[in-house]
Amino acid sequence: MKYSKEEVMQYVQEEDVKFIRLAFCDVFGKQKNISIMPEELSRAFEYGIAFDASAIAGFGDESRCDLLLHPDPETLMLLPWRPEHGKVVRMFTYITYPDGTLFECDTRSLLKKAMEDAKKAGYSFAFGAEQEFYLFHLDENGKPTTTPYDDVGYMDIAPEDCGENIRREICLTLEQMGIRPESSHHEEGPGQNEIDFRYSDALTAADNAMTFQTIVKTVARRNGLWADFSAKPLDDEPGNGFHINMSVKSGETSENFYYMIAGVLDKVEEMTAFLNPTENSYKRFGQNKAPGYISWSGENRSQLVRIPAAVGEYRRAELRSPDPTANPYLAFALMIYAGLYGLQNRLDMPNAANNNLYKADPDTLTKFKKLPKDLGTACKIASESEFIKAHVPTAILDIYCNK
Repeated sequence: MKYSKEEVMQYVQEEDVKFIRLAFCDVFGKQKNISIMPEELSRAFEYGIAFDASAIAGFGDESRCDLLLHPDPETLMLLPWRPEHGKVVRMFTYITYPDGTLFECDTRSLLKKAMEDAKKAGYSFAFGAEQEFYLFHLDENGKPTTTPYDDVGYMDIAPEDCGENIRREICLTLEQMGIRPESSHHEEGPGQNEIDFRYSDALTAADNAMTFQTIVKTVARRNGLWADFSAKPLDDEPGNGFHINMSVKSGETSENFYYMIAGVLDKVEEMTAFLNPTENSYKRFGQNKAPGYISWSGENRSQLVRIPAAVGEYRRAELRSPDPTANPYLAFALMIYAGLYGLQNRLDMPNAANNNLYKADPDTLTKFKKLPKDLGTACKIASESEFIKAHVPTAILDIYCNK
């Protein structure tokens, strides 16, 4: 349900809400928040709530450090793990300077702009997220270990699959917050799990991805575990993927679908620094169903982009290179612009790669361009890209490539 400002004020008053969390994220997608009391809510809506931006990664230094958080009433959610009496709610925010100008490093606002640009061009994009994570034991001091919660594999079941009840609790919590998970299962790695979401517009999908990681970590902690979303938690086991499903609507022709994919394939090398923003990200590429080359196919999971077996409204393209350390707002915004580039230039698709690239011979592999081998290479490509310079503020590009 989407609320108006007046409905939020009424909800807070009638439902015994004592704390309101105003949530946002830094440029890398790490979620932050400040809690205000109900008496401050009208001020938050009218003027915003000030915070020290110099303490947030990528938000500036002490010379110009005041920014304001403005709650988005449509994103009101009750946090069901907090007390029933004296409830806690959360709203995502947009960020401005004191003069009301939008803050250029607010990646949620960047995604909203990408959606508006797509709408002006006559297109709308839908996204679905699939995020993988590991569950690890904590030590006697409550610190994370790298000891997996179980030692089973893909889609195994309880009692060997110890994560079943954790996933169930996560899915029920998501439903309580109005987020509809589509499916959940044990992944290939020991202690590795995946929960997938229904399709939605880009902003909702990104908000849900942010909420999802918070819920997973909260439920894991409540059960004495650590949830790890890093790209490659264990050197000899599968990495964590953030598979992003994408579709486009306009005249709804098959040509538009393939133009969109062609645009993403054309720009993915330039986007990689933002889809895979850590050194650890590049240890995942080229093994355990994580792509290593720029290619596409149908159901083939060794490809960068695959088109899953589905028809009609469920037809989508799945980008398999991103990992959960990516900022979803920035990732989705760049994918929209890449899709638009393909649509507006009516790009031709390269030939499909229907063979298994993990087992292909060297001669076959020479036909495909590799994804960047490390973060330094990815950042160099991004820094020289006119596409990236057009859609990523210089401040964010500098932070990603000089951190």
